Amino acid sequence: MERPAWAPPGIDISVPSVSRIYDYYLGGSHNFEVDREAARKAMEFMPGLPKVMQANRAFMRRAVRYAVAEGVTQFLDIGSGIPTFGNVHEVARAADPESRVLYVDHDPVAVAHSRAVLADEDRAAVVNADLRKPHDILAAPETGDLLDLDRPVALLLVAVLHFVADADEPERALAELRDALAPGSLLILTHASYEGIPLSQERASGTVGVYNEIRNPLIMRTRDEVTRFFDGFEMVEPGLVSMPEWRPENPVDQEDPYAFSGFAGVGRKR
Repeated sequence: MERPAWAPPGIDISVPSVSRIYDYYLGGSHNFEVDREAARKAMEFMPGLPKVMQANRAFMRRAVRYAVAEGVTQFLDIGSGIPTFGNVHEVARAADPESRVLYVDHDPVAVAHSRAVLADEDRAAVVNADLRKPHDILAAPETGDLLDLDRPVALLLVAVLHFVADADEPERALAELRDALAPGSLLILTHASYEGIPLSQERASGTVGVYNEIRNPLIMRTRDEVTRFFDGFEMVEPGLVSMPEWRPENPVDQEDPYAFSGFAGVGRKR
């Protein structure tokens, strides 16, 4: 398999990556055939997966604009993936040119490509770190250089917590991040769930099986389980809802049925 110029040395391009699969769903070009093969296999069970990812991105953009409108112009995007058009720093900067964005990911392709995209940016950077080790994120030099944690920060966990198993204590990691943020900070979150998918759970579980096969288990949590991630945050209206239903800009009845899969919400630290 030929290694493209944008692929960092040392990564195994024969192993699928969640961030590159996500990039494929969004129509990106930074993915390998092994990623496309896994994505196509998952789509055999849930053909609307690209619509789910598009709904994720659309919610993220609305939530970022909401944050800026509320005076929050610092963003910590964990599990940020491979930058695509309309990424957080572009949306935030369009709303307020002084916005600052720190991306965090543990996928070397995502980090390398982010560094290339952000090479000329002085208010955006990327850190190679893992959500499961929040201390590494908070102690990173880029965090101190870019973000003032004494002022509100919008913490983005978009389509990432469903890749963190209960055994890895996602609630503990989130609590550590929350405690490091100033009052008034926001949590912007989406999470996969069997609830809302326009398929039987039996069929949708085929997609979960594909992610298990590539050793990136997809954890489908219930509404109550997702709600617990907002401990210490006050939910912003309309609460925890499907992605199209969170402060929509277009008629919800025009959305693809797959866009309603899973949950989205924003909370404000008390």
